[in-house]
Amino acid sequence: MPDTAAHVADLAAFIQASPSSYHAVAEVSRRLEAAGSEELRETDAWTARPGLHHVRRDGAVIAWTVPEGAAPGSPFRIIGAHTDSPGFKLKPRPTIGSNGWLQAGVEVYGGPLLNSWLDRELELAGRLVDRDGREHLVRTGPFLRIPQLAVHLDREVNNGLTLDRQRHTAPVFGVGDVSQADLVDILARRAGLGSGADVAGYDLLTVDTAAPARFGLDDALFAAGRMDNLTSVHAGLVALLATSEGTDGSGAHIPVLAAFDHEELGSESRSGASGPFLADVLARITAGLATGDAADHAADRAAAAELHARALAASWCVSSDAGHAVHPNYPERHDPANRPVAGGGPLLKINANQRYATDAHGAALWHRVSAAAGVPVQEFVSNNTVPCGSTIGPLTATRLGIRVVDVGPPLLSMHSARELAHVDDLAALAAALTAFHGGA
Repeated sequence: MPDTAAHVADLAAFIQASPSSYHAVAEVSRRLEAAGSEELRETDAWTARPGLHHVRRDGAVIAWTVPEGAAPGSPFRIIGAHTDSPGFKLKPRPTIGSNGWLQAGVEVYGGPLLNSWLDRELELAGRLVDRDGREHLVRTGPFLRIPQLAVHLDREVNNGLTLDRQRHTAPVFGVGDVSQADLVDILARRAGLGSGADVAGYDLLTVDTAAPARFGLDDALFAAGRMDNLTSVHAGLVALLATSEGTDGSGAHIPVLAAFDHEELGSESRSGASGPFLADVLARITAGLATGDAADHAADRAAAAELHARALAASWCVSSDAGHAVHPNYPERHDPANRPVAGGGPLLKINANQRYATDAHGAALWHRVSAAAGVPVQEFVSNNTVPCGSTIGPLTATRLGIRVVDVGPPLLSMHSARELAHVDDLAALAAALTAFHGGA
């Protein structure tokens, strides 16, 4: 087990550095480069030199370690996660207002708990693209707030709050005349551009600015935004770096971290798990290991394809995404027999309708790696009257045909602007994923 205090402190720093999927990819890349990783570009020829490598695609990043003994048929051990979280995305022509207030026009992104975003200091974070196609990361710091209607003006609010997604979610950022304010211009200047006229496009989302915090009895509880699913991205990165440092060079398998974007929207994008990114990268790794002077010959390409198919058949993916701990105020929403608790260990996520990809072999693998790491296992299955969500797990299994098991840390308040976990579960997840990458 890693040192829990050190792990949670590092997770908090990672979350604060990752207000958007694009910032998360930049932070993953920064940490990988500090560990000696070579960043590759999709448009360049790749090598298969032993060591750490990574490649970015918009809000997604894939990283892997090539051991000294790796061969073209070496299978992969993949940790899959996602970089995006629910919230609000800035619309085109975003500067709006009403009755003297300046507001931002936003569109709901994914499935946030809308009420949790009220009365919080928010920032905008993401990327601007200038007219030359260059990308600029930007974050505003505290800048916006979605104000709730006072109880004096809605005496029935505590009997049930209903928010209209168009009328009630536009945040305020100042007062004045809309014609004299330009939100894009403000953002452009904060990104170091001359003016809003230099911005050709943007992908910007709202972020809660409250810092992550430990609290409660023995500081055992941890609250932060975007824990779904930066907890898994961080744990997967910790596992990859630990395995890279401690690899025995046998080449028995190739550890991979795949952090996708747009999971909260269904993953159907070029940087999502339904896209070709992971399949392309794995194929290029195998091809790089098989490359010789005659690698362009048809016979060599056919042999590489055969070896790649065999490698995938022997590969595993652990899809790590947040799951639900039993809520103490709503216990009836959970399965009566399978009741995972905070602090009881990472979840093994199971669903008869394949909303999670876990099967009997996957369960056996997760119990094996958890035992090797010395961490407990809790099963999660939904109450039959409360259908569960899904993950990148079934998508990866379908797209690549490899075995996949779905796991994750138990949370409360999933999809809130600020979610809640137990610190022991966060450290245990990293330990189990490290054991998985290590070959347990």
